[in-house]
Amino acid sequence: MNFKKTRVYKNLSSLGLLMALLLLTACASGPSANPRDPLEPFNRGVFKFNDVVDRAVLKPVATVYVEVAPRLVRQGVTNFFENLEDAWSFVNNGLQFKGEAATESLFRFGVNSTLGLGGVLDVASEMRLDKHSKDFGHTLGFWGVGPGPYLVLPIFGPSTVRDGMARMVDSQGDIAGNIGHVPTRNSVAFVRGVDKRAGLLKATAMLDEIALDRYTFSRDSYLQSRRSAIYDGNPPDEIEADKPTEPVEK
Repeated sequence: MNFKKTRVYKNLSSLGLLMALLLLTACASGPSANPRDPLEPFNRGVFKFNDVVDRAVLKPVATVYVEVAPRLVRQGVTNFFENLEDAWSFVNNGLQFKGEAATESLFRFGVNSTLGLGGVLDVASEMRLDKHSKDFGHTLGFWGVGPGPYLVLPIFGPSTVRDGMARMVDSQGDIAGNIGHVPTRNSVAFVRGVDKRAGLLKATAMLDEIALDRYTFSRDSYLQSRRSAIYDGNPPDEIEADKPTEPVEK
């Protein structure tokens, strides 16, 4: 069995597992459940699991990384992975018929991959090429697919049913995630995970200080920011959002 077929089977298995979890936990919600979070009992359990993993492994590693690696090195790592994301953003902006955003995403990827030494330097921003980060979840939202229930994914954290399923498509467009050499792919995934966690150290520290219920704060913040991103910063009123949707017009 070749590598691509194996990835397809893994994605189908992940989809089946996700649906099974939703079916098994749907009965845990009651009439008083938050309509955006009917799976709250299950989500809180995963949230606690993620928190244990984070405090035991991810946060300590990210903290050491910030203390040891020079700021310029860390910025270069961040730039490298954001440059790879620009390639997938180009595809999703194109699927949303956002010509200017797609063009700038493509130019950013091209400029940073060449003049920026493989993306380590963000030359495109110096050239005033704006960043337009979009994934397949954004694309589905643009075309009127509702987010569905809030869903906390193991390790990956806050999501929704729509965005969780969209991750399977995103994985196919992830350049780093499709490296054929498995040890290299795993190493790159590890570095990217540490880099992302390092970028959230200040935010999580603030969350620990101000949030009485970290789960609720995390959920509401994610849903609000995600909705704003899908509508490019101009989301409709909540009442309007509950109506049948049409493709977002810009």
